[in-house]
Amino acid sequence: MTVIFDPATLRYTAEGLIPAIAQDTGGAVLMMAWMTRETVEETLATGQVTYWSRSRQAIWRKGESSGHVQTLIEMRVDCDRDCLLMIVDQAGPACHTNRRSCFYTAIRDGAEVELMAPEA
Repeated sequence: MTVIFDPATLRYTAEGLIPAIAQDTGGAVLMMAWMTRETVEETLATGQVTYWSRSRQAIWRKGESSGHVQTLIEMRVDCDRDCLLMIVDQAGPACHTNRRSCFYTAIRDGAEVELMAPEA
């Protein structure tokens, strides 16, 4: 049985947001950001991942200014319908620090360890 997806069926926060984790096709976690019903709809319609910027209180089309766009391969919904997983083809670094992933710091033996340097 096929069920047509309706973004209204997702469980958003009181602010109308849902967390979205971006993962590349190789399985590496790139970043976490927030989406709204509108950005979920736009992402599905265009194939270009679009988020909600809490700091700017505006739609954030990933890579619009940097060129580091995320092309949607597949959107997945978790079991509680309150988190999304975006499988993406990432052009360039995903992080605003110019690193491939926003998760470049590990905590090891109580110390922070930088796992990757910014890309050139």
